[in-house]
Amino acid sequence: MYRSLPSFASFMGLCCILLLGTGTSLYAQSGGRHQLTGKLLDTQNNESLAYASVRLFRQADSTFVTGSLTDETGTFMIETAPGTYYVLAEFIGYLPLYVSDVRLAAATAPLHLGTLKLITSSRTLDEVVVQAEKSSMELSLDKKIFNVGKDLANAGGTAIDILNNVPSVAVDVEGNLSLRGSNSVRILIDGRPSGLVSLKGGAGLQQLQASMIERVEIITNPSARYEAEGMGGIINIVLKKERKEGFNGSFDLIGGYPKNLGAAANVNYRRKNLNFFVNYTATVRNTPGRNALYQELYRNDSTFLTQQNSTHNLKGMNNSARAGLDYFFSPTSVLTGAYTWRISKGKRFSSFRYLDYVSSLNNLQSITNRTQDETETEPNSEYVLSYKKSFKRKGHELTADVRYLDNWEKSDQYFAQQTLRPDGKPSEVPNLLQRSLNDETERQLLFQLDYIQPFGKEGKFEAGLRSSFRNMVNDFTVVEQTEAGGWRPLPGLTNYFIYNENIHALYGIVGNKTGKISYQLGLRTELTDVTTTLRQTNEVNPRNYVNLFPSAHITYDLPQQNAMQLSYSRRVRRPQYNDLSPFMTFSDNRNFFSGNPDLNPEFTDAFEIGHIKYVDKGSLSSSIYYRHTTGKILRIRQVDEQGFATTLPQNLATENSFGAEFTSSYSLYSWWKMDGSLNFFRAIIDGGNLDTQLQSDTYSWLARATSRLTLLKTTDVQLRGNYEAPQLTPQGKRKAIATLDLAASRDVLRNNATLTLSVLDVFNSRRFRSITEGPNFFTETNSQGRLRQVNLTFNYRLHQTKKNTKAFSEEN
Repeated sequence: MYRSLPSFASFMGLCCILLLGTGTSLYAQSGGRHQLTGKLLDTQNNESLAYASVRLFRQADSTFVTGSLTDETGTFMIETAPGTYYVLAEFIGYLPLYVSDVRLAAATAPLHLGTLKLITSSRTLDEVVVQAEKSSMELSLDKKIFNVGKDLANAGGTAIDILNNVPSVAVDVEGNLSLRGSNSVRILIDGRPSGLVSLKGGAGLQQLQASMIERVEIITNPSARYEAEGMGGIINIVLKKERKEGFNGSFDLIGGYPKNLGAAANVNYRRKNLNFFVNYTATVRNTPGRNALYQELYRNDSTFLTQQNSTHNLKGMNNSARAGLDYFFSPTSVLTGAYTWRISKGKRFSSFRYLDYVSSLNNLQSITNRTQDETETEPNSEYVLSYKKSFKRKGHELTADVRYLDNWEKSDQYFAQQTLRPDGKPSEVPNLLQRSLNDETERQLLFQLDYIQPFGKEGKFEAGLRSSFRNMVNDFTVVEQTEAGGWRPLPGLTNYFIYNENIHALYGIVGNKTGKISYQLGLRTELTDVTTTLRQTNEVNPRNYVNLFPSAHITYDLPQQNAMQLSYSRRVRRPQYNDLSPFMTFSDNRNFFSGNPDLNPEFTDAFEIGHIKYVDKGSLSSSIYYRHTTGKILRIRQVDEQGFATTLPQNLATENSFGAEFTSSYSLYSWWKMDGSLNFFRAIIDGGNLDTQLQSDTYSWLARATSRLTLLKTTDVQLRGNYEAPQLTPQGKRKAIATLDLAASRDVLRNNATLTLSVLDVFNSRRFRSITEGPNFFTETNSQGRLRQVNLTFNYRLHQTKKNTKAFSEEN
């Protein structure tokens, strides 16, 4: 007899680190041991549920006996003594499945339960709407999944707000991402490159509304199936998309301070073999920020000091729409077409104040005021056509994908500057009025084909190819007003930069299982052709190279619901457009940032041992990792004799990093759930190829903890803390960051809607503080890209069509 019962929602963890041990065996019984086998699938799409929990209990007294995890094909195998038991199969986001009266005896051994199908917790059961949501965190050996909807603090925020609170991910003041301390991270949308991130990198995610996102996947040691880009790993953002029958969806209204007004809709309609989906968001935001800098410049036995303070306000309007159609030729064949359109219009006003001293802060020499007034427009489009064919045998699949990205950015900036005497009166230095025009375009065409062929009982062969053609252009001009009222170009700041990139890849993977050991071996070949051109100065820099990227993953199933995986992969970080473009930022004319056209790629060999342990009320994932990197890309700051700083990326010799990471979830009570993560690492960087002083050996750690309490059944309260310990760099150190977020939600309108109040960065403590030193300078910075944010969000959900849906078993 099979019966499904509602799940107890999400797990809770942080204090689970003590559970690393495999525990004491509870199932020693007399009378020999017999095997119990079966397979877990998703009821809706028949996909295998890998690393799901299967536990065995005595029928008489419900005593836990033993258990295991399913492998990549959803198959499980349990060994235990003869007796009568019941089986509990669980997977986060699905209703538990109970199989009672399981009788193990010599006459029936080995006993095969067949195919067991689990129902997602968002579907209806026996005419009762199940409101349970997926846990905010799901753990498996090959990746970690963070579901957005369960995290209250995400309401009303952006993709950057979400990633700020994903374990082991750090986001700096410019929106750049790092994973486990590495800033070489590949960001994907729905498993593919996207115009939402490619032109500006992680900073582009500041325009992606959190309400469009279903989940975030963290893959720290990808196989050859994935493109080799990103030495730190892959962050895959999965957008919302449903395929349920009928009309369903959700709607959001957002209000916040500082100004954050928005509306969002996620709608799906399916009838028979046609499915239509659309996501739309519109927001109007005002994002204030502030920065402070103190610098000492040593020249000719004198010390020149500068105190710099700046504030900025970015007022922006963002509109984003994503729509598509799924056409099912058959239950096993589907064609999908989708279009994403986004336009961002922003108005940025920044104010800079420079105080210049000699010898001490009691000897003020001059005061300089500078303003930036920028108008920016960013329209982006993405076209996608994909096809998936599932064959008769489970796991036998063919997928094809074609996508075209068309991104554009236009920036028009005016800069006004005035220099004053120490008493505040005008000086002899003439006032300046400057203008910067910047047009950037990006076009990318991508083809991808993947094929999976099962063989034998547990074997699987995968192969695929990928071609990407990418062209980017930056037309950059800086001019200054003359005394006569005309404009003259500033030397060295006007040029036309062209970036052409073609990458072709071919990969193959073979995997199988022998006893308790599963293995996967892969090899990826990538041909890279990159050419950069500066048209005005006729500087052409071609790069052509072929690289092999092997990968290996070996999984061993342990007793007592434990599993362990050993993995290896070779990764690359190719210099991207912003890394190579020589154009300098011009808003702050004392501190310039640019790319380096002579930058080379960095390569990393990554090793990892991962372990996962399931217990009655939670789970714990732990890993030990090592990365060896050659040609390490790092931004290096230099200051000239006038005190003007230039920061640009350079290739350092090597980096060796070691680390241990623990991620857990645990539910002490049904109304109190926690999850947390802890990442310790050591990074040794050698920049002796540039300067013998560019060395660092740092120990650091990252921690995150979330506690969620359910009060009065319909009210949730959540607290979340993040801490990033200090970290040494080859030129100084980055200081610690500690933040706290609060949120509360209440279900209203018969549980069809939810009101959420969130406060991000309660103490305004998310400040990026650093000290940078060189032979002739000392610089200390304190930056806060966004101040404390308070959001109130109203979310309304349309009911799904009710159906009688039951779990069932199919004999193989």
